[in-house]
Amino acid sequence: MTTRLDTGSAAPDFRLENQDGEPVSLSDLRGRKVILYFYPAAMTPGCTTQACDFRDNLASLQGAGYTVLGVSRDNTGTLREFRERDALTFDLLSDPDHSVHEAYGAWGEKTNYGKTTVGPLRSTIVIDADGIVEHALYNVKATGHVARLREQLGLD
Repeated sequence: MTTRLDTGSAAPDFRLENQDGEPVSLSDLRGRKVILYFYPAAMTPGCTTQACDFRDNLASLQGAGYTVLGVSRDNTGTLREFRERDALTFDLLSDPDHSVHEAYGAWGEKTNYGKTTVGPLRSTIVIDADGIVEHALYNVKATGHVARLREQLGLD
């Protein structure tokens, strides 16, 4: 089990490959606000709903100064296919060994259809321009999450 992040804590740095195999690190984004969202698997119904919701709200999030990044255990080829299939206009990052999931508290026990498993937890971490956690949202629902997040960020 991993420890969840708290508001006001330093966001752990990471370096992951995006859908095109290019490295992306949190330290390279210093000076920008980041919405880092963790999802279980590309091209599944809930993850597609959530990704498309971020895509459809991206202009207003970017207008408020946020960079959106999606993180899953999928390989870069699968992420590229997901991005192209659903016309996603933000980077998707590959975390195959789930080390970044763990560092962000987005890995642990979950119950699905009465069965308990260990795996990715749908989570969203909002990081300020100095690398400090503004919001740490765990076990979020795919549907309606972006609207609730926008409200929490004062964008509605």
